[in-house]
Amino acid sequence: MSLTASDFDYLRELVRREAAIVLEPGKEYLALTRLDPIARGEGLASVSDLVARLRAGNRTALHEEVVDALTTNETSFFRDLHPFESLRTHVLPELGERNAQRRTLSIWCAACSSGQEPYSVAMLIREHFPELEGWRIDLLGTDISPSMLERARAGRYGQLEVNRGLPAQLLLKYFRRVGAHWELDDSIRQMVRFQRHNLVGAWPPFPPFDVVFLRNVLIYFGLETKRQVLARVRSVMRPDGYLLLGGSETTLNIDDGFERVPIGRTTWYRPRTQPGRGGDGCS
Repeated sequence: MSLTASDFDYLRELVRREAAIVLEPGKEYLALTRLDPIARGEGLASVSDLVARLRAGNRTALHEEVVDALTTNETSFFRDLHPFESLRTHVLPELGERNAQRRTLSIWCAACSSGQEPYSVAMLIREHFPELEGWRIDLLGTDISPSMLERARAGRYGQLEVNRGLPAQLLLKYFRRVGAHWELDDSIRQMVRFQRHNLVGAWPPFPPFDVVFLRNVLIYFGLETKRQVLARVRSVMRPDGYLLLGGSETTLNIDDGFERVPIGRTTWYRPRTQPGRGGDGCS
């Protein structure tokens, strides 16, 4: 089974247009692996036949399903651990003091995939910040993938998923076994709301966020798209808010409206009061 250069170029352009994701040359194997089940589900003999059907019509649910399949959905509970440590020891205590009068906290986990990240934040708040009881906490998870959001809302995970990063005591405290899966307790699920959102599409009205997680997303975008997304993220953050990117991502030479804030082994970013030129706050 193979994919012609023309068919792969069509898929690359489709994903770039719909999700601004750059599918690098040489990833034909990935397209074949992820799209073969869709082709078979459509009663087609090959991925090439699937591409032919996509080419033949206007945008349909099938186009959406293909883009969904080609979108990377990699996540885990308390991923990399250190960002959650700095969230617990520094970021949330500071925001708790700063927001004490209005008693609100707004956190956005963008590109949240199947929900482990916002649920990790919810468990961290429940475990370590009893003083936030009674606050209005808006914890939002968004993703471009309808199938991932459906899984996130269900709060149901397999054994391998709960084995990745989730401490045993939290598994026993907040999950119950349902057949071959673990189901998250309603007390945590109800702390998080999920909605579909394409970072490169139209943005709905967002509340001003105290914390934004945008981890391991920018690496899939071209430079200009990175600039656009970071500028829009900054526009919905509070002036004293915190942005977290993936470990290999940075605002350096992309958006000088952020300053770099190292906390322990994690680098956070904050909006500059008066953006300078170039640099990211290291100077």
